[in-house]
Amino acid sequence: AFASASVTIVAGALAERCQMAAYLCYSIVLSGLVYPFVVHSIWSTHGFLSCFSAKPLWNCGAIDFAGSAVVHITGGSTALYATMILGPRQGRFHDMAGAKLEKPNPMPGHSVALQVLGTLILWCGWFGFNAGSALSLPDSSQHIASLCAVTTTISGAAGGVTALVSNLILMERTTGEATFDIVKLMNGALTGLVAITSGCAVVDPWASCLIGAFAGLVYLCSSQLLLKLCIDDAVDAIPVHLAGGIWGMIATGLFAKPEHVDVVYGSSASHFGWFYAPDDGTLLGNQLIAILFVGATTFFSMFPFFIALNYFGWFRADSVAELVGLDVSYHGGLSRNEVDATGEPQNITLKIRDKSFTKRKKQQQRRQEQRRQRIPRQPLPAITEAVPSARPKRDQQLLMGSYEESSTSSSSQRQSIGSTAVQQQYQEDNEEAEPDLSLFQNVGNEAW
Repeated sequence: AFASASVTIVAGALAERCQMAAYLCYSIVLSGLVYPFVVHSIWSTHGFLSCFSAKPLWNCGAIDFAGSAVVHITGGSTALYATMILGPRQGRFHDMAGAKLEKPNPMPGHSVALQVLGTLILWCGWFGFNAGSALSLPDSSQHIASLCAVTTTISGAAGGVTALVSNLILMERTTGEATFDIVKLMNGALTGLVAITSGCAVVDPWASCLIGAFAGLVYLCSSQLLLKLCIDDAVDAIPVHLAGGIWGMIATGLFAKPEHVDVVYGSSASHFGWFYAPDDGTLLGNQLIAILFVGATTFFSMFPFFIALNYFGWFRADSVAELVGLDVSYHGGLSRNEVDATGEPQNITLKIRDKSFTKRKKQQQRRQEQRRQRIPRQPLPAITEAVPSARPKRDQQLLMGSYEESSTSSSSQRQSIGSTAVQQQYQEDNEEAEPDLSLFQNVGNEAW
């Protein structure tokens, strides 16, 4: 579950422009090679950053109870490197001519209701991450699990409210209109949940409120920073998980209470939060080292991997498939029902496959060009080719006379008159030749 969570963080940041093969490749590498190495270093009894190790770093190790660094910084930093190499979506920061836009083009999700539902599902899942992690402890697991549940709830709520109110004030000051942005509320709550993941078992409820409130501000600032740097994160996964995870590790080094640390880690952790021991910054230093260690691990392993994917053309989706939508190009259908201006549903049956779509489009254009350049057939050459013994001049006079006599009749009558007259004339002039009248009739009908 923890490994899959770190992988899905990257998937959200690369949405709407990444190939399916790239998803599969980086998922295997990240979950099979990088993540186990990080987990061993921080959570294993033999890891140099683990508080449960016999000889932890500086006799303390780093406190990451449920995965702010192991899960969220790992996934968030990988998402940052991948997004930088992959590039932004078309039309996000530049127009189709390549000119940079004055303001980034907003590309919101198609359903806020589904976003709210997903946020609530994640929030419920966080109780399994944080409170469920206490079940692995032999002693006082119920007390620790209840503390984790309380701190998780308070931090998530504080992060959501802070992000909502702060964005409301910012929008009112900059645009003159006060807007309650529910997307900021949801992402602020998720950032608060990410931040409390590291120290949910070692901080007091009042500290979790401060951690969550500051996490909401961290989310807003980091999200704006990505826009300034023209880094396109489709779902703001980098601000939520990377920035939230970094702040969570730092906050644990500030607010870890000695009583809670003793209950969870026992005598192996002899250093506590900086606010409780201002003359001892060992735990805070170890937290910073853990942040740098995870970031460096993902950089030296995943950054070259994404460069290789991009070099071989396995990373970014085809431009046509990106414009149409990967739900259509890869899965053969839309994720939602399209409606026209009147609200009526449209029958969309597009099925596009990257390069084949471009090939079919060129073939269609080539056929249309051939139709425009095609010269209409003339009746006389066709008739003379069908019956070599025919007399061109007399046939032309006959056809022209038949056409003038029947100019006021319907098209079906003109066809029957012209065909009959021509057949009679050829029968009279070529009784011995007996031409192929069926072929002649077809050509005559086509000429008329």
